[in-house]
Amino acid sequence: MKPNKWNTILTENDVLDIIEKSVVKPQIIFKDSVTCGISAFAKERLIDGYGLIENEADFNYLDLLSYRAISNFIAAKLEVIHQSPQVIVLIDRKVIYRDSHHSIEAKKIAEKISTFIK
Repeated sequence: MKPNKWNTILTENDVLDIIEKSVVKPQIIFKDSVTCGISAFAKERLIDGYGLIENEADFNYLDLLSYRAISNFIAAKLEVIHQSPQVIVLIDRKVIYRDSHHSIEAKKIAEKISTFIK
């Protein structure tokens, strides 16, 4: 189960809002393939390390199986290759970090954010 503070992405407008919010606070997008074991493992690592990122950024969650069109919109809008599972970090409307599969870790996300905001 995802933490209550994760914002669910349901529409293209949600994505556009996340991009705009990245000017004020770093934004994390986690694209979750809910039937994939690798995605479940990545999600568990994010939940376990959530304390490292919860005060550093807003966390946004996409169930990409239910919202594949939104996942495609994210890939096109942010000019990133679609992967699943995938983490994308935005600061000042720009992708500053992305990772996928077994490489997804809260610690790596927190370290990358700290290099950009300090």
